[in-house]
Amino acid sequence: MKAISIRNVPDHIYVGLKTMAKANRRSLQEQIKLILEQEIKLSNRSFLAGAEQWRKRLQGRNLSNTVKTVRKDRQR
Repeated sequence: MKAISIRNVPDHIYVGLKTMAKANRRSLQEQIKLILEQEIKLSNRSFLAGAEQWRKRLQGRNLSNTVKTVRKDRQR
């Protein structure tokens, strides 16, 4: 594994990261690593790939037509 050093971090960023780490019961290093991992996943995931995953997850479910439901409610 490689090591990364970050210099000149503003105080409010450092305090915010320390607060997040403490709230999540992680070390500062673990918290920063997790944030970086999440950002990499988000940047590599296209919108269409995410939509495809949702379609697969919802496939086979009997979902109502919400447009029709809203229109019926408005007519009442």
